[in-house]
Amino acid sequence: MQSFSIFPFEPPGDIQALRQEVRAFIAAHMPQTRAAGRANCWSVADPKFSRAMGEAGYIGMIWPKRYGGHERHPLERYTVLEELLAAGAPVAMHWVADRQSGPLLLRYGSEELRARIVPGIARGETFFCIGMSEPGTGSDLASVRTQGVRTKEGWRINGQKVWTSGAHYSQYMIALVRTQEGSERHAGLTQFLIDMSSPGITVRPIIDLVGAHHFNEVFLDDVLVPDSMRLGAEGGGWAQVTAELSLERSGPERYLSSYALLVEFIRQAGPTPDAATRALIGQFTAELWTLRQMSRSTAAKLAAGQDPMLEAAVVKDLGNSFEQSLPRRILAGIGGLADLSDESELMEVLALLLQISPSFSLRGGTREILRGIIARGLGLR
Repeated sequence: MQSFSIFPFEPPGDIQALRQEVRAFIAAHMPQTRAAGRANCWSVADPKFSRAMGEAGYIGMIWPKRYGGHERHPLERYTVLEELLAAGAPVAMHWVADRQSGPLLLRYGSEELRARIVPGIARGETFFCIGMSEPGTGSDLASVRTQGVRTKEGWRINGQKVWTSGAHYSQYMIALVRTQEGSERHAGLTQFLIDMSSPGITVRPIIDLVGAHHFNEVFLDDVLVPDSMRLGAEGGGWAQVTAELSLERSGPERYLSSYALLVEFIRQAGPTPDAATRALIGQFTAELWTLRQMSRSTAAKLAAGQDPMLEAAVVKDLGNSFEQSLPRRILAGIGGLADLSDESELMEVLALLLQISPSFSLRGGTREILRGIIARGLGLR
């Protein structure tokens, strides 16, 4: 039986100086926006901001210098992410490529692919989307049906991906494809790097409840992908994608998506809130502090070269619960004084998060899938 392992978060160097450096960068480059524009900011895309981050050395921080990286410590990178998300910076353009696609290429891509593509990610110029989810499979990733057939020219890929964040502005997709005919579940899956400009790819927008365009459905109709764009061993896709999901699930984005609302709530409460408001702010602060410590511990375990699959699932599940409950609890705390049509920043961001926060527990694996992982890790099933 496993348990939630606590690792010390000990970045090298002067971490407070790094925080001040990042805050100065944000002050100089982040566009002015209201609180609603700072909520869930890792879904807000701004190519100019991403390029500025690349120029400042905040993308590819831990990657080798020969591929455009900066060879910084992983916990320094975590610190930078905390500052960006707490400020509500628009990081969506480069987020997926920096968080998981770049590391995947460095580990499983050929030298030619690494040298050709990774430096553009570090510059904030090359963007990625993730081709995992499919229609009709829910959160059961092992049931993907997109097929890849080997030919003399390469792989012919046919299928459909859905909820593909950023596909409309990404140059590349890393897709999970079934390459062994008749295989089922975890066997016979392979990952491919797919050029989104390839013939046969169609991207259609999915507009969410508030009119935003983050998601897409992607159709792959007889798309030719050279074997040189295969990532890792044929049939090794499942092991690769589960390690990738540990990176995706445990970061500070899993508890800071609703942070802009908490800041506005405290700001409106002022320096002398009533007893009930003080108690509510205290509850939120204690929960946020606990989640932060768990996330930082998971980041430290990743930095130590271990795979914290259990811890990452716990952080995402609890973080999503916090992010989703925050707007409801603030609405209840405001009570009869709430007017969601009010144009104040608090009401704007509250109305936004009441509508979009239910989706937070879908991205990166639903609550049911995560709790299955947790139960297995704890020896309960």
